[in-house]
Amino acid sequence: MSQPVTPTTARADVIIVGGGLMGAATAFFSRQRGLSVILLERDLVGQYASGTNFGNVRRQGRFLPQLPLANRSRVIWGRLPELIGEDVEFLPSGHVRVAFKQQDSARLEQYAQDCKPYGLELELYSGRKAVERFPMLSPDVDCASFSPLDGHANPRLAAPAFGRAARRAGATVLEGAEVTNITRTSEDFVVETAKSQRFTAPLLQISSGAWAQKMAAAFGENLPFTPKAPQMGVTEPVPYRIQPVIGYASWVEEEGVYLRQVKRGNIIFGGGQRGTVDLVAKRARLDPLNTVRQMPHLERILPDFARLRVIRTWAGIEGYTEDDLPVMGPSARIPGLYYAFGFCGHGFQLGPGVGATMADLLATGQTEIPLAPFSIARFAQPSAQ
Repeated sequence: MSQPVTPTTARADVIIVGGGLMGAATAFFSRQRGLSVILLERDLVGQYASGTNFGNVRRQGRFLPQLPLANRSRVIWGRLPELIGEDVEFLPSGHVRVAFKQQDSARLEQYAQDCKPYGLELELYSGRKAVERFPMLSPDVDCASFSPLDGHANPRLAAPAFGRAARRAGATVLEGAEVTNITRTSEDFVVETAKSQRFTAPLLQISSGAWAQKMAAAFGENLPFTPKAPQMGVTEPVPYRIQPVIGYASWVEEEGVYLRQVKRGNIIFGGGQRGTVDLVAKRARLDPLNTVRQMPHLERILPDFARLRVIRTWAGIEGYTEDDLPVMGPSARIPGLYYAFGFCGHGFQLGPGVGATMADLLATGQTEIPLAPFSIARFAQPSAQ
């Protein structure tokens, strides 16, 4: 992303700290709402979790109260070229979850019933019918749950595209702007960077991913939070024949793998166990054994996977809360402070909807999307008696 002349001081309606997909999308939609915006990214927009994830644009399998947000986001994914003027390779190819054990199949069947009131319709296929519907699958699949309107997109394109669109819409988008201090006066938040820049605004949003816990703690809102490194890989290109994203529906962490094929022919895969992260060095540990552990489960989904060469592996840096749900919405303590972080490896699909919903909050103080389950207040420590 080309860099404009960098201001040393500026004031805006809102400052957003963190230029991942959540922050960049919030900047764009806030401009649509007429707010003046300063977006500060320490390195490059979309460099960390937003640009290194698997690229899954799925709704099925989510925490049910999260579906209104996911549904809003899915509508936006379908309109991205007209909204932001760029193609991020969103392909509504469908999403399949496959189960091999009866107890996992029962969970898929129950979820298919429970998600209907939230507007998500799934198709269930059992045994032989699953393989007839999806002939690339292993013949011992017990159940397949299909969400036909889900799909995948290119994570390397999405956040930078929102950042450029926000800048074209009039936002100040600054890369290489590491925040070193945030204070609050009676009227404004004052944000200072390592380059001696100073920005002020009455509204502040923290969307700095795995690094956000430290910023929230500085405002007296700490929470159990763990950085983890999901590991992904990609195979050599082969003839394109796998349209939907396919995930292993298991509640055993190591079995929870997934894959998708891009039209160039490569199969991208991920899941299973996560690695460790060094937040100071900004490095995720790539564990080759994780790739080895992924293989038998990927081969169980797709038997032909065993014949493919893996040409690259990588890891990202993601933040995980104790209850595996994000922190999203207003601060429980500080007026004008908002959060959108800790999406626990499930955030890519939500990104556009998060941006639009946070823009609602920043512009009006309210939104129609229910956010109570994601409030940081759920982590508040009980007062001493």
